Amino acid sequence: MIKDAFQAGKTVISCEVFPPKRNDDIYTIFKTLDEIKVFQPDFISVTYGAGGGTSKKTATIAAYIQNICEIEALAHLTSVAMDEPYLRQMVQELNNKGVHNVLALRGDRPKDMSSEDYEKRHFKYASDIIPIIRDAASGNICIAAACYPETHPESASLNEDLTYLKQKTDAGVDFLITQMFFDNQKFLSFREQAEAFGIHVPISAGIMPITSVNQIGTSVQLSGSSVPTELSNLLAKYGEHPEDMRKAGIDYAIRQIRQLMDEQVSGIHLYTMNKSEVTQEIFRQIHIRE
Repeated sequence: MIKDAFQAGKTVISCEVFPPKRNDDIYTIFKTLDEIKVFQPDFISVTYGAGGGTSKKTATIAAYIQNICEIEALAHLTSVAMDEPYLRQMVQELNNKGVHNVLALRGDRPKDMSSEDYEKRHFKYASDIIPIIRDAASGNICIAAACYPETHPESASLNEDLTYLKQKTDAGVDFLITQMFFDNQKFLSFREQAEAFGIHVPISAGIMPITSVNQIGTSVQLSGSSVPTELSNLLAKYGEHPEDMRKAGIDYAIRQIRQLMDEQVSGIHLYTMNKSEVTQEIFRQIHIRE
């Protein structure tokens, strides 16, 4: 299981893929995974989709990663539209497919969920589902959770955010993955504050290469991440030159990763939006085995 990799005394390297919306595009993901697996990352995560719209694909792709690629798969489970029987069913389905690593998330409100249904949802927080996941898997599970180096957008303060995060880790989380960030100092400060707050599980740093100017607006809006001056300058300089922007964005991400590895971070998790070439280039530059 993934938690064992964090005990090996090295930086755990991973990346994320998401299921395609169209059923006939699932083989495109398999091709992407075949290209990535050559580098033998420690694990690959698979997103779940708002409201579980791609839940069956998540399980299928996770099984492909685990059993065909022979790499640990981390399946996202988003609880916002779940009840307990369905959650247990999903955990059992993953277990039957040989997938024993889960990222427990609350998730964003689905577009088709009414305000009333959202307020009455079965699970309010990710911490609510962690004990159920562990019980449904009879303890044979590794559970990850999300965290925010620059504070969750719904939290009133860092202290409040860390309080909720500690509730998650105390509920039985084995490691954390951060939302994307572009300023390493934000992460290092967060890691120190989390440790002081009594949060002692490994924290993997989430890195998203910005390879187009359009990407930054959506990323910042969803994550609440700040954009440091250095990255803003790159966007201003190369924003109208797609290939130069792609190269500059990858280079920025690689420098982020190298600096973080120098700081002995527990892990690096790449958000590369199913872009196999970007993932491969970064893995190659940071000397992941090929």
